[in-house]
Amino acid sequence: MSDLKRKILSAVESDLEDIEKALSDNLNPYLDLVSDVAGHILFSGGKRLRPLLMVLSARMCSYNGNYEKTFSTALEYLHTATLLHDDLVDGATLRRGKTVAHATWGNSITVLVGDYLLARALSISAGTGRLRVVQVLAELTENMSQGEVHQLMRKGDVKLTEDEYLVVIRRKTAVLFKAACQVSAIIADAPEDKEKALSEYGFNLGIAFQMADDLFDYTLQTSDFGKEVGADLREGKLTLPVIYALKQANSSDRDLMIKIIRNTDFTTDDFKTLLDLLVKYGGIDYTQETAASYIDTAKNALALFEPSPTKETMLDIADYALARRV
Repeated sequence: MSDLKRKILSAVESDLEDIEKALSDNLNPYLDLVSDVAGHILFSGGKRLRPLLMVLSARMCSYNGNYEKTFSTALEYLHTATLLHDDLVDGATLRRGKTVAHATWGNSITVLVGDYLLARALSISAGTGRLRVVQVLAELTENMSQGEVHQLMRKGDVKLTEDEYLVVIRRKTAVLFKAACQVSAIIADAPEDKEKALSEYGFNLGIAFQMADDLFDYTLQTSDFGKEVGADLREGKLTLPVIYALKQANSSDRDLMIKIIRNTDFTTDDFKTLLDLLVKYGGIDYTQETAASYIDTAKNALALFEPSPTKETMLDIADYALARRV
């Protein structure tokens, strides 16, 4: 464990314990099967980053209520719903080192449990009694769904541009991080400038977080990653390392990369060849540098807030988004 990760965990240990308890207490399904399927992902070692950001952001805005940890579960339920659905759509085999839910319980049950988790998230958001909070989560759900549709439409398309890639990850990932921070300001009755600052922090952190995840598909081992390395490529997802390298490559190397990309049954040697080309044409370095610039923007957004232990932890989380190994 890195020193940075150890520092963050030490600062948020009690918050994470409270969030974990709230996730179990508020799931509250009528059928045990729903708990089994939801818990397959929900309690399989997720980082709890989104609910934690919600709790920390509320503290940054001097929230003095008692609903922030309950509400933070809505974000995790919503995220888990998307994972259940995404794994099925993508034909994934592993999630967090475990067999995907639909391989055990079937497609129908998995989809319906995902629907339940989405409904549960909206019910918890309604418990705030604030229409704007419900609106933020509703808009978030719309964006995430459209992001997935957009990605599916361009599946395997080697003409996907960096701009389109950014649109997809904004809708799929960044809006979830943004919402986690924004709703905290809303329930804390924070002034508009603080709400905007936290929104910008979350949005830019989310972009960088997704870029880091996309890098892991090419830089980690399956045992570290929790899902099959190269899975994005096999699922036809072109991410920034590939998009950039394709743009920079000479004609023959580009043709070779496209041949590997279009063969979803590529071999280990094929994948190594592609990885070598991503390095050769700067796809890995460019993605790391771009993600780092988003982290800088996220951290700068918090300049509005006075120094505090909570602010320091949020700055550390931003740095960890790139420094983490999983």
